[in-house]
Amino acid sequence: MALTDTALRAAKPRGKPYKLFDERGLYIVVSPQGGRWWRFKYRYQGREKLLSLGVYPDVPLALARERREECRKLVARGIDPSVKRKIERDARADTFEAVAREWLALQRKAWSENTFDKKLGWLEDFIFPHLGEYPIATVTTQDLYRTLKRVEARGHNETAHRVRSTAGKVLRYAVVTGRAERDVSVDLQGALAPVVTTHRASITDPRRIGDLLRAIHAYRGRGPFTSEAALKLLPLLFVRPGELRGAEWSEFDLDSENPEWRIPAARMKMNEEHLVPLSRQAVAILKQLYPYTGTGRYVFPSLRGGHRPISENTLNVALRTMGYSGDQITAHGFRAMASTRVNEMSYAPDLIELQLAHAERNDSRAAYNRAKRIPERRKMMQDWADYLDGLHAEENIEANRAL
Repeated sequence: MALTDTALRAAKPRGKPYKLFDERGLYIVVSPQGGRWWRFKYRYQGREKLLSLGVYPDVPLALARERREECRKLVARGIDPSVKRKIERDARADTFEAVAREWLALQRKAWSENTFDKKLGWLEDFIFPHLGEYPIATVTTQDLYRTLKRVEARGHNETAHRVRSTAGKVLRYAVVTGRAERDVSVDLQGALAPVVTTHRASITDPRRIGDLLRAIHAYRGRGPFTSEAALKLLPLLFVRPGELRGAEWSEFDLDSENPEWRIPAARMKMNEEHLVPLSRQAVAILKQLYPYTGTGRYVFPSLRGGHRPISENTLNVALRTMGYSGDQITAHGFRAMASTRVNEMSYAPDLIELQLAHAERNDSRAAYNRAKRIPERRKMMQDWADYLDGLHAEENIEANRAL
């Protein structure tokens, strides 16, 4: 006798599991805890097999019967419903997004936190919405090309190239792990608009640097001194803007004889811990900021909440507010400013490169530099801070001379 909705609703748990049968191999199992699971029993190539069709009442009687009939049709065509389901489940596990996240997890220890977040962001923003649910073996050159052209259409030409490169690494990982036949991204070489390389804008003329420093010291941003302090520190420290805005109070030693900032490897581009000797001027700014943000994790917390630092655009927006365009100076341009002017101060280029945390190609030389050149770097950073103080005060000096 076929089941009815009334019989299903009335089914009560017993001391042991029991079955209520419908028709054509469909039945429901009622557990002692009250759970009710649909099962379909069928024969395939002479063997009796069982397939789960869902849980009642999420799968009502009518839907369970529909699923049973779909399975019966498959059997009639010589297809095992259990095997078909496994193939589909495996395909879902091998989607572009699933393989990409698996590949990312393998890279996490080798990359800095910033690098990992950036590549994950590219995939989540540009690839997953369009190709994420595709089985990776089915992604074609045309699929990837259309996706990358969307990135270009948003004005992110360089990002499109970087996304292509990252997608290619995911595809090559899929090939190696047996889930794709080839890396289709190689067919796109030359298909995207070329990247026009431009140097980050910077100011290196001493008089113009002085003007910029005076503008920074006169700037008043939103919130408790946060963006002003970040702008004042950026010329002094040689660091990348991302390294500065992500600074945490636990990384600083401000009260020792040799104050310093140790940036952990996870936040560095080269994935190595980096030491920044702090000049007297840098320490003074940080101590001035401490009463405002020192009870939290971040030195420069976001106004939207202390659980994250200021955004990537905060410093550049502040520079624009002060009247400096992107063609004149960017937050990253302070590194070029320091590199250019400190070279003029007769410091050795390799010492400057070391403080800029650029890659050292010779491993043994890099180890020697990290271990042996800290005193030289301390002196260089203090000399640089004193030099900037002089440029900052130069307008007043010139005015006094004119009196």
